[in-house]
Amino acid sequence: MVHDEDLLLAVLNSAPVVDGTQTDALQGAGGSELVERFGGTGSAEEMFCVRQVRDLLHEVIRDGVDVTELTSIVSSAALTPQVTATGIAWELQAPPDERLAIRAALAWSDVIQKLPGRLRACANTECNLFLIDHSRPGSARWCSMATCGNRMKARSHARRQRTA
Repeated sequence: MVHDEDLLLAVLNSAPVVDGTQTDALQGAGGSELVERFGGTGSAEEMFCVRQVRDLLHEVIRDGVDVTELTSIVSSAALTPQVTATGIAWELQAPPDERLAIRAALAWSDVIQKLPGRLRACANTECNLFLIDHSRPGSARWCSMATCGNRMKARSHARRQRTA
């Protein structure tokens, strides 16, 4: 598991489709709870930064758009080494309202480097969620087998039944 992988998935999956309409789980109390779970404050500026990184990462992952727009998000960050008896730990230095968004961008970078091709959008085109495939063959397609996987397999089965 990559450092902050849970944060990355929480940010990416904070715009789910509910009843055919995209929602924003970063709004209101639910959004504040989400960012506070990862050490954020829930301030308006922090929520803006997290939404911004989410929307950019959606475009990068889904559409392969140019990643240089992420530069503006991470430009205020610096990693400083902290030497300990167990090795070197890198500490993120960034403005408080930008830290969570930067951590999500760093987690994205780690995932695409350490698990190339394993971060992907759910194969259900009606879903707006993402997954990080940890399966041995790297063939996971659904954000959740219980929801999208079952739904898509049922549709495929029904389609085969109609044509048989």
